[in-house]
Amino acid sequence: MTFKYKDLKVLFGGTWDPIHYGHLRPVEALAKQLNLKEVILLPNHVPPHRPKPTANPNQRLNMVRLAIQNNPLFTINTRELERNSPSYTIETLSSLRQEIGPEQPLAFIIGQDSFLSIHTWNDWDKLLDYCHLLICLRPGYAVNFRELTMQMWLKKHRVNDLNKLQTASNGYIFIGETPLVDISATEIRKKLISGGECEGLIPEAVIAYIDQQHLYQN
Repeated sequence: MTFKYKDLKVLFGGTWDPIHYGHLRPVEALAKQLNLKEVILLPNHVPPHRPKPTANPNQRLNMVRLAIQNNPLFTINTRELERNSPSYTIETLSSLRQEIGPEQPLAFIIGQDSFLSIHTWNDWDKLLDYCHLLICLRPGYAVNFRELTMQMWLKKHRVNDLNKLQTASNGYIFIGETPLVDISATEIRKKLISGGECEGLIPEAVIAYIDQQHLYQN
């Protein structure tokens, strides 16, 4: 993918097994708050911090395509699916930064649950050398870190001035005013395995694909 704009470029990575409105709606709200023109979705191939996905990479990519097919905000970058190694965010950001240059503002979206465990990520302390972090709130999770050192790190880098995200290429943390959508892929898989309905939780086209592929069944 070629990056041609000086607007803030925003990435959103995930396993998406399956993708659901708990992923999409908070990001849509964040995009509205920040006046984003585009959010680039990065499906993981091998997520390093969680069990192997139920759906294979091609199925998960197809579900993402179906979920965003009528939404011009989202595009897809498959670079992580094209690697057989674990999808380490720091490696993806490093390669992207080489492509787009040092001056292009770049941000990476993560959920509040992932943010609170970010110190377990590979080379987590180097992430802000490559991008800003945009945090989507999640119900039931604290706003602050328990560890004092992590809380001081957040305090040092957190900003509320949206202009800083546009004028600096990296280095800031922004916590968005996003809706608390209480949906998880784990609960959706459990519901599907037990024969439950998921209308309103997953885009209809994705539900139809899950049925067609016989995913998340006993």
